[in-house]
Amino acid sequence: MDFDTAIRAHSDWKLKLSAYLRSPNGTLKVADIQVDNMCALGKWIYSDGVKFKDMPEYQKLKAEHAMFHKAAADVVRKADSGQSTNEDTAIGGKSEFARSSTQVVMAILAMKNKAATAA
Repeated sequence: MDFDTAIRAHSDWKLKLSAYLRSPNGTLKVADIQVDNMCALGKWIYSDGVKFKDMPEYQKLKAEHAMFHKAAADVVRKADSGQSTNEDTAIGGKSEFARSSTQVVMAILAMKNKAATAA
């Protein structure tokens, strides 16, 4: 797993959601976003990463990653429903998305360090 690429991919979601909030055109699908096993990191978590399942860092990453996908899907759900959703509230520093994004990046870093020492 290239953990640095996973961090960049998850960080890119803020840009995707920002653009989507400005123009919720249906290109992002809640059903696709809310599942946590379809992105590269999710596929790793549920396949090769399972070998780390007994490590607290893996468990934390798995949980935080699932919460990240839920938070991102909630932003899209609100935008699609026509709710007045400003960017600061939806994805800004105090939002559930921002908290979840920070937690998943920290969990990726912890897992990266743990996986490197376990190899």
